[in-house]
Amino acid sequence: MKKPLFNILDPGLLFAGAAIGVSHLVQSTRAGADFGFGLLWALLIVNIFKYPFFQFDPRYAAATGETLLDGYKKLGKGVLMSYYILNFMMMFIFQATLTIVTASLASTIFGFTNDLVTWSLIILLLSVGILGIGKYKLLDNLMKYIIAILTISTVIAVSIALFSTQKGFSFQQIIPSGTAQITFLIAFLGWMPAPLDISIWHSIWSVEKSKTTFEKIKPKYAIFDFNVGYIGTLFLGVCFVILGALVMFQSGESFSSKGTIFASQLIHLYTKNLGDFSYLFIGIAAFTTMFSTTLTTLDASPRAMSITSNLLFNKKTKLNYWFWMFLLTIGTSVVLKYFLADMGFLVKIATVVSFLTAPFYAILNYILITSKHTPKKNQPKLPLRILSISGIVFLIVFSLWFLINL
Repeated sequence: MKKPLFNILDPGLLFAGAAIGVSHLVQSTRAGADFGFGLLWALLIVNIFKYPFFQFDPRYAAATGETLLDGYKKLGKGVLMSYYILNFMMMFIFQATLTIVTASLASTIFGFTNDLVTWSLIILLLSVGILGIGKYKLLDNLMKYIIAILTISTVIAVSIALFSTQKGFSFQQIIPSGTAQITFLIAFLGWMPAPLDISIWHSIWSVEKSKTTFEKIKPKYAIFDFNVGYIGTLFLGVCFVILGALVMFQSGESFSSKGTIFASQLIHLYTKNLGDFSYLFIGIAAFTTMFSTTLTTLDASPRAMSITSNLLFNKKTKLNYWFWMFLLTIGTSVVLKYFLADMGFLVKIATVVSFLTAPFYAILNYILITSKHTPKKNQPKLPLRILSISGIVFLIVFSLWFLINL
């Protein structure tokens, strides 16, 4: 008996939920507002070149029943330890970036208080509560509806903006120049459609899905599920660039780096086209999108660190899921204390570092999927291998270009 399509699309929608956040609501709209349609080339090319490395994780998980972290250990404990250290160094900044954007939207929409620290703590505690009560299953079910709400509202907003615009627009593509523009480009590429380490999270969710359904997912279904989520994130990325370009490009306005001001500007992108009546609906759609990203990240980082701890020390340790959850919540609060005043700076740090570390994850994923640790029949064919090597070259060259132009 065939499964309903909506029931098959689970880890792929979690991937979309983790991806469609800062990269789309913040970076894509800013790209459209500052460059018009001029960075569409960057959005499309980075999605193409990152695709293989994200696709390898459901491929590997379905073929072996293991996470990418299990595979990294087979490549050598040094590889796994490198990930462990790198993830530990960055997970607090990543979580803080997502939380502050979510808190800014919550403050703007609900108006309970303008104190972003208070909102950040509420969001973190609410996320911990949801994960404690429902764990994977509740997270999985919530994501389907959150993604559907955002997609429908965004498509409507973009359609109205396209039909109502009176100004002409150019599709001339732009190569950024100067340190500020190049830094933005690298930041844009860093989290578009998502940081490459999310491939590890996706493999964990894929294995977790098999545990909750007591059924091994076939590789073709796993890849189909991933493709739907991936294409969806690309489509929405283009929509947000278009929205930013039509509403703000050459308007004399620019996005603020202050959280609450940015949140108001973001919601205005929608209400300017849909009407003031849509403010609450659109605000809630934007908030739930960022909240879903905050939630999935708060689930995924502790899972990844817990699994890595067990693999490195060859036994169950006290460094379990809830230990890392607690540490991540506390660490995120500390980071927010020092970076609360400038959301833009925090976003820039997180996204630039993600791009600079992307070659590391790309090379690891390619080596693992083409190694003896992956069954031969599940290894990528020649066209995907060529695209993978091209993607690694792209990521390395752009990283060097950015470092040279600092």
